[in-house]
Amino acid sequence: MFTSLEGKTVIVTGASKGIGRGIALRFGQAGLNVLVVSRRLEEAEKVAAEIGPRASAFAADVTKTADTLAMAQAALDRYGAIDVLCANAGIFPAAKLGDMTEDDFDLVMDTNLKGTFLSVSAVLPAMKAAKKGRIVITSSITGPITGFPGWTHYGASKAGQMGFMRTAAIELAPWNITVNAVMPGNILTEGMEGMGEAYIASTAACVPMKKLGSVFDIANTALFFASEEAGYITGQGMVIDGGQVLPESPMALDEMGAA
Repeated sequence: MFTSLEGKTVIVTGASKGIGRGIALRFGQAGLNVLVVSRRLEEAEKVAAEIGPRASAFAADVTKTADTLAMAQAALDRYGAIDVLCANAGIFPAAKLGDMTEDDFDLVMDTNLKGTFLSVSAVLPAMKAAKKGRIVITSSITGPITGFPGWTHYGASKAGQMGFMRTAAIELAPWNITVNAVMPGNILTEGMEGMGEAYIASTAACVPMKKLGSVFDIANTALFFASEEAGYITGQGMVIDGGQVLPESPMALDEMGAA
């Protein structure tokens, strides 16, 4: 039986849709106060309304120091504490080398990697004062483990998050602050649904479990990392991909056989 997190406070960035929305909803179900953060206030407000009275919305651009500091202050003003940060905000526009511009590269790195750094930095004073905290970063299998054409900048940012996480975990351990990462594979989000049934089917065929993950598969792992029971786990990445990275070749999937 897990110790209840009810009444604790979580900040979820990039929470207006996809995995971020799933994380916000799941933490709300667990009884936490949820600060739903998105660049667009109206989108954050919709998710906060889905969660209920324990949640509220805040507009912030995680690439801006002033915004992330205001985000942290809003959580303190509204709920009195910051127990958990889910640094989820991220973008993944595709651009192949030769076509990718410096601005393309910088935008992805600023949002995904610098945004993680700024979000973590903003919550540290409150967590250090409390001498406890949980930080959960949304990374990916793309970059740390796999690659995909058009995503060199995205993969670099996600691998960078894992390097950031490991040293941050060492630095923050004296304050009982853990830093871990969820590493999703192919997850059925609004963006994936927009690719069409044929694309979804072909993607699922590459996964040993023959299905895509749910945003709640990621959210449940984030919730575990936030729990009291995960207090001795830090600097770790959890792959949630239905076994996608395991086959050494397509032949391994062909040899699986029928269940």
